[in-house]
Amino acid sequence: MNTLDFSPLFRTAIGFDRMARQLETARGTAETSQSYPPYNIEKTGDDSYVLTMAVAGFGPDDVEIVARDNTLTVAGRAQQAEDGRAFLYRGIAGRAFERRFVLADHMVVEGATLEHGLLHVALKRVVPESLKPRRIQVQNGRPTLQAVPQPEQQAA
Repeated sequence: MNTLDFSPLFRTAIGFDRMARQLETARGTAETSQSYPPYNIEKTGDDSYVLTMAVAGFGPDDVEIVARDNTLTVAGRAQQAEDGRAFLYRGIAGRAFERRFVLADHMVVEGATLEHGLLHVALKRVVPESLKPRRIQVQNGRPTLQAVPQPEQQAA
């Protein structure tokens, strides 16, 4: 059985449409997984990650990185310069590629470097202060609400 039905999980949940789409996309991607270019995802801290892709034969101008709508897209278009060389065997893949990665909420691309044929993309989770948990002070007694000043009623 290759199909999973997630509908029971979402019967009582509201607003999880994006998560359902991500699960379906992940399932579909696993079935038709690409193998080029190979990559690693490394956790380098509590909220920081590095995506490393092997992109031998590509230069900085040949690689495009776009982060949009919780999706990171890395695409490569190698410029094939045919200068009269005749290859007996060509084992270094220089074909175009496009890889998409789903990013969690509040993930930010900090930068990218290309060194020794490896593309390193630094990612960090930056949670806004308003969404971070905050501790609420518990006090003794009844809560005191500050009286809201009422406009004085005019005598008629």
